[in-house]
Amino acid sequence: MSDRVIIAGGGIGGLASALTLHQIGVPCVVYEAAREMRPLGVGINLQPNAVRELLDLGITEADLDGVGLPAKEWALVGLNGNDIYAEPRGKAAGYRWPQYAVHRGRFHMLLNDKVIERLGADAVQLGRRVTSYRKTADGVVATVEHADGGTSEVSGALLIGADGIHSAVRAQMHPNQPPIHWGGAVMWRGTTWGKPTRSGASFIGLGTHRHRVVIYPISHPDPATGLSMLNWIAEVTLDNAEGWKQQGWFRQVPTSEFAHHFDGWVWDWLDVPAMIREADSAYENPMIDRDPVATWRDGPVVLIGDAAHAMYPTGSNGGTQAIVDARELGAAMVAHGATEAALAAFDAKLCGPISQLILRNRGAGPFGLLNLVDERCGGTFDNIDDVIPPAERAAFMAGYKAAAGFAIDHLNAAPPTIAPGARVKESAAA
Repeated sequence: MSDRVIIAGGGIGGLASALTLHQIGVPCVVYEAAREMRPLGVGINLQPNAVRELLDLGITEADLDGVGLPAKEWALVGLNGNDIYAEPRGKAAGYRWPQYAVHRGRFHMLLNDKVIERLGADAVQLGRRVTSYRKTADGVVATVEHADGGTSEVSGALLIGADGIHSAVRAQMHPNQPPIHWGGAVMWRGTTWGKPTRSGASFIGLGTHRHRVVIYPISHPDPATGLSMLNWIAEVTLDNAEGWKQQGWFRQVPTSEFAHHFDGWVWDWLDVPAMIREADSAYENPMIDRDPVATWRDGPVVLIGDAAHAMYPTGSNGGTQAIVDARELGAAMVAHGATEAALAAFDAKLCGPISQLILRNRGAGPFGLLNLVDERCGGTFDNIDDVIPPAERAAFMAGYKAAAGFAIDHLNAAPPTIAPGARVKESAAA
């Protein structure tokens, strides 16, 4: 039986796990279904709690500046153009670490390059998908399906299921789980070159809880033009009584299919229809998640990232939590060895609280302030203080940050998740 850890999935969580295991001295191999790694996706946010972990992994702010930029502000704006809530983010808010808005695909490639550089070219096996597992007396055996149609079996001490919302590892661990949950919101995502507004690095949520646009830059401005790559998400909530009718969960679409939903959304600082029309490309997907499960562990097998806790992207913490998962799992191995005891400790610490975060995000997450505005004034106001007092707005956001693990006082005072130089003892990893 090999003492290596098998990682199913080479996404953000899987690659962060590989870097973490290498750092603490645990051998591992990643099996990724894609035949090649490509910079797919648009923008995501990495909260300060994730950036802290990346820096502790030896990924620098210069590395992150190559795939995104530090976020300076988070703001909600009503359809009348008036602010509902705005606050500084990252170091500007007093965190010891920045928050980064990054191009997901480029960030993914950064992690992949670091894994190959540190672990070797064979560390990520492409065109290989873990389809099932069986537990043995001294570990686990995973069945791997090859892109050419063949199959093989690989053995390891542990199996980390980081294979996303459609996880085969989770499906075996929880065979009676409900289907993917869709609450009725449809998102169209794209990127457009444009001039950043407000702070120049602001995350802006504009509209109502059922009809909104989110915009933020994911590149530093071009010195010659002053333009940045603007990531945008256009979202409408529909009647979902009949379920999702499209084939697949993610498809490229012409902007003409949805731009009409935002006719008239024009202000002196933003022209939403023009921004959508000028996009390089656009992609449609429903806002989906999975119901929480009671445990992420089955003996020597554990789930992380979207395989464990796929959640609505309303809190900008899906990628963040996948990174935190990897680091917390590594910390558990430092304490307990690369053993089932480590998986049990990890599960006991995170499964319950993160399951609550899934439900909180389903309830609109930090965008819940838009619900309150709609309930109290129908979305039209002159002074937001007359609708939601400042203390109530601040308390609402503080509650979300605490649930998501990036409350400033707690995070700034917390010791490193994994102490510098910490290693898993060879006798424990065997």
